[in-house]
Amino acid sequence: MALTPRLDLRQGQALVMTPQLQQAIKLLQMSSIELTAYVDGELEQNPLLERDETASDDEPAAEDVVAEPAEAAGPDEDRRDIDADSADAAETWHEEAGREGEGNLDYAGDPEAWRTRNGVAAADGLPGLDQTLTRPISLREHLLEQLAVEVHDPADRVIGSHLIDMVDEAGYITSDFAAIAELLSCDVPRIEKTLALLQRFDPGGVFARNLAECLALQLKERDRFDPAMQTLIENLPLLANRDAQQLMRICRVDAADLAQMVAEIKALNPKPGLAFDKAAPEVVVPDVLLRALPDGSWAVELNSESLPRVLVNNRYYAEVSEAARNKKEKEYLSERFQSANWLVKALHQRATTILKVSREIVRQQDGFLRHGVQHLKPLVLRDIASAIEMHESTVSRVTTNKYILTPRGIYELKYFFTSAIAAASGEAHSAEAVRFRIRSLIEAEDGEILSDDRIVEILMKEGIDIARRTVAKYREAMHIPSSVRRRREKALQL
Repeated sequence: MALTPRLDLRQGQALVMTPQLQQAIKLLQMSSIELTAYVDGELEQNPLLERDETASDDEPAAEDVVAEPAEAAGPDEDRRDIDADSADAAETWHEEAGREGEGNLDYAGDPEAWRTRNGVAAADGLPGLDQTLTRPISLREHLLEQLAVEVHDPADRVIGSHLIDMVDEAGYITSDFAAIAELLSCDVPRIEKTLALLQRFDPGGVFARNLAECLALQLKERDRFDPAMQTLIENLPLLANRDAQQLMRICRVDAADLAQMVAEIKALNPKPGLAFDKAAPEVVVPDVLLRALPDGSWAVELNSESLPRVLVNNRYYAEVSEAARNKKEKEYLSERFQSANWLVKALHQRATTILKVSREIVRQQDGFLRHGVQHLKPLVLRDIASAIEMHESTVSRVTTNKYILTPRGIYELKYFFTSAIAAASGEAHSAEAVRFRIRSLIEAEDGEILSDDRIVEILMKEGIDIARRTVAKYREAMHIPSSVRRRREKALQL
């Protein structure tokens, strides 16, 4: 066959991911925090975009999705009470501010002076209000304050300061003393002597090198570190396994004394440093709000506070377009105008899609919303996708890092998707509902400690077809000990 150049015409189909489509997909899977940061970046880059501070008339409205009686009450009365309290508080504040202004004519008659007084640059040289904000003291600061008071030798202070820098957030020190001694040009016994001084600092147990030493330091502070307790601390693995017989033998105590010793250990703090440097709790802002209507149906609406609103400034675009002097400027303005319009459209499409998926989830999980987790239905992405005629990948992106506020609390949309457990007859059971039932059975244990086999028998009688290994897997996932350990805990009254 001869190899010659030639021209062929072929026809085919291919999915092309345009930049606009990629942006829409990216926006869809963003959380509210990520979306806000992205929109803020676009507002800085695009001069034709501006933030809409007013309520949008085009925002997707709420829809009644379940037309049955609901037990949950609407929050309208509470909202009116809060608004009234806020108004009273604001009125009281203005009255107090007025009285303060009467006694301080310099600031009451000069708003600019008042702003300066409460800012960084104060007229009288005193710090402004923004410079007097308090914050919790850190563990390192707390230890350094004690070091300055309790340790007088300059060399010991240097060693102590270095050891304080080696303490982790839990209050433990795991550094190699030989390396510290070489760094500070001193011997290891000198470091250990300084460490013994630091181990008397508050909080009790700080500067420990392991858990046993941490507990021992706290017991010594309470004058409860007797030989029996010392033996118990040296055998923490046996205590973790609840081996009461072995512990009573090596500690030479009876069951009552052992139970009392264990109770004292449980009252100690295994991580004393965590009392400081507490991480600020992350506040979850729901993307969707669910409330009950008087007629018993549910109203699903988007949370306007989590939705960034942007507008395209058409008037400014018209003005700068007329003033454009060359082709490059006109192309730039046209590209920015198209990008702004597409962003507004993508944000609206994202909101509409989230609302559509949330409505269908509420419709299918009505039993959970009314009666609790035991009525949670098995649900997969395919069920929602087929009901709203969307692709499963779209539903997956919508439910990722999106939260809904319900009368039962705030839940991630992913929470409502659970696998199915076969039933002896009738509909299948949700895996989450089965886990809830297993936890309820174990928490209700009184005289009899339920083994995994016994739990399987009880669930079988309730119509839940489940294997023993599945019960064990769910129990371990919920950090519930085995029946043997629970029986030992009950014997020791732990």
